[in-house]
Amino acid sequence: MAAPRPIRTEPRFSATFDRYTISEIQRAAATGIYDIRGGGAKRRVPHFDDLLFLGASVSRYPLEGYREKCGTDVVLGSRFAKKPIHLKTPVTIAGMSFGALSSTAKEALGRGASSAGTSTTTGDGGMTNEERTHSSTLVYQYLPSRYGMNPNDLRRADAIEIVVGQGAKPGGGGMLLGQKISKRVAEMRTLPEGIDQRSASRHPDWTGPDDLEIKIEELREITDWEKPIYVKVGASRPYYDTALAVKAGADVVVIDGMQGGTAATQEVFIENVGIPTLAAVRPAVEALQELGMHRKVQLIISGGIRNGADVAKALALGADAVAIGTAALIALGDNNPALEAEYNKLGTTAGAYDDWHEGLDPAGITTQDPELAKRLDPVAGGRRLANFLSVLTLETQTIARACGKSHVHNLEPEDLVALTVEAAAIARVPLVGTNWIPGRDRY
Repeated sequence: MAAPRPIRTEPRFSATFDRYTISEIQRAAATGIYDIRGGGAKRRVPHFDDLLFLGASVSRYPLEGYREKCGTDVVLGSRFAKKPIHLKTPVTIAGMSFGALSSTAKEALGRGASSAGTSTTTGDGGMTNEERTHSSTLVYQYLPSRYGMNPNDLRRADAIEIVVGQGAKPGGGGMLLGQKISKRVAEMRTLPEGIDQRSASRHPDWTGPDDLEIKIEELREITDWEKPIYVKVGASRPYYDTALAVKAGADVVVIDGMQGGTAATQEVFIENVGIPTLAAVRPAVEALQELGMHRKVQLIISGGIRNGADVAKALALGADAVAIGTAALIALGDNNPALEAEYNKLGTTAGAYDDWHEGLDPAGITTQDPELAKRLDPVAGGRRLANFLSVLTLETQTIARACGKSHVHNLEPEDLVALTVEAAAIARVPLVGTNWIPGRDRY
């Protein structure tokens, strides 16, 4: 009599060694090269989704639809600058360089931001005429690389952002690989064409916060004290970084969480360095409050902002504005399902494409190939971005009205509850259904 056939169980994949991890080990073993990609962290971390708003009912009085005013304007740089920035919406466009992006993408960002009444930001590598011409309010980034930096462009800008770090890679420098170093990019950055560019991880002329104060003073003198000075840091130690930036003289502090994107850096950096955006907001606000500078020095939060609910939650936790990067690129047309066949040819799919460093973007956004760049119509792209910014603003207003607020900046932590113990502890708001804030008595 034949032995009975064994009953086999379904294959079980390891949570530790999942399919992606196995493929990455195999790729590293075959090439001896670490993986480089764009975008931000893809792992699940506590985020704004873990918070809910408490809408008005009997104990709170909501505002009526669109008939009762709910303001969205914000002033940035009111501490020292002679000419602070006035924006119609608390949603700004984060720094993304010409080099990482095509010139048409930079133009589209400027057009969309200007139409929505907000600002856009240059990024590493300097200012392009397309960007300056089509941006009603332009923030000029001053980075460790100093690529493309010159005093004339500092004066042409409406504000200056000293970049100390970036959320996707705090403590690390930028990358722009040779395939994206076109003739124009090379000339702007004073680099050889077609050669990989790796930026410094720290500024060459200071070693600590005392030197930052000197640098801020220098930039103020160059611009006759007209321009607001921002200091941008990648979220790691937001309480101390915010306090030191304020003491150094910053008008605005920008905190970028680990969900913030990048054009190119090591995968291991993106997923394992820095802290989530949600975890960065309250420590930064508490530093401002303890110094008596909350709302006097403005706080901008960036990293994974996707919709009006995220904007409203960041404001409720104490931010003055937010900045979007990846979401803005998606609004322009990045990862468009209509390009699925072309993404497949690149070995990926719409919604997962992040090889921005390769310069082969079929949407014409993260490329320096002139033929690919032509695919992006900057007028149409700017219109899509303006539409998206309008929706973010309207969604933020909708939530503020529901909480009885006549201005989006009147949202406060009391309007929020958390769905998880972790989010309650991080955001310093009660766990839903309770009055408990985990760790309330501890910093």
